Amino acid sequence: MEREDPLERLERKEQERKANGGAKTVMYAMIAVAVLLAGALAYVLWQKNSLVGELEKDKAALTEQIVALQGDYESLSSDYDSINLQLDSSREEVAQLVERIKKTEATNRVKMRQYEKELGTLRSIMRGYIVQIDSLNQLNHKLTVDAANARKDADEHRRMNEKLTAQVEDLTGKVATGSVIKARGIRVEAYNSSGKMVDRSKNVARLMVTLSLVENALAEPGPVRVYVRVKDPDGNLLSDGRGATFTYAGELLDATASREVDYEGQEVELSIYVNNIAAYEKGIYSAEAFTSQAKLGSAEIMLR
Repeated sequence: MEREDPLERLERKEQERKANGGAKTVMYAMIAVAVLLAGALAYVLWQKNSLVGELEKDKAALTEQIVALQGDYESLSSDYDSINLQLDSSREEVAQLVERIKKTEATNRVKMRQYEKELGTLRSIMRGYIVQIDSLNQLNHKLTVDAANARKDADEHRRMNEKLTAQVEDLTGKVATGSVIKARGIRVEAYNSSGKMVDRSKNVARLMVTLSLVENALAEPGPVRVYVRVKDPDGNLLSDGRGATFTYAGELLDATASREVDYEGQEVELSIYVNNIAAYEKGIYSAEAFTSQAKLGSAEIMLR
């Protein structure tokens, strides 16, 4: 066997040592890089968690401010309908803002900045409401004082004119009462188709209500319409089919028939016919006569 040259052996060992040393150096470098990368990753994660935590705090603070503003809007009130309508609209906007921020992630910084702007706008609007309500309250106070002074003056003048007013009202009432047209001699008669007066229900073709408007110099002259309401034995109102209506004592009433006459303050006799009634029954028929001012009277007729 050939023996290895000692110099070659030493050179080979030196090369092996250098090769092993280089591998170790590379390994140590890679370990160092891995440690640095791990540290950097840990730092980044820490920064991210720290940033998310700050954003969550910012969101919580913003939410708290919006909720506080919502409470301020709820406590704000006024005595003015127009402002109350505006307040209701603003309260709805704040409520919607509260719901939106609760559903938005804290990391959505664009939305958070938008909510901050909306919060500022709603605060400005609320300050405007407060100024407006305060101004209206001051104006209302002034008007109240002015009204109180005006009432005081009015009361003084009213006391001075009280006796005269009472006298005028009394005279006015007497004139109004005296000017109402009255009637007398109201009666109801039944006629057959030949114009003969009858009292049997089966022979009746029409009824006639007759009355006289009495003389009244205080009554206003001119056309006067007289309405009659005729009811059958069962209390049902008869109608001639013309649909006449009138107002009496504030109530709209249906009339059986009506007629207009020219009244000049002198006595006028008139008759009003009730036609177009299909059939008459046995019993008592009642008739009432009216003008738009008063009830003139009533009468009855018995049909056999």
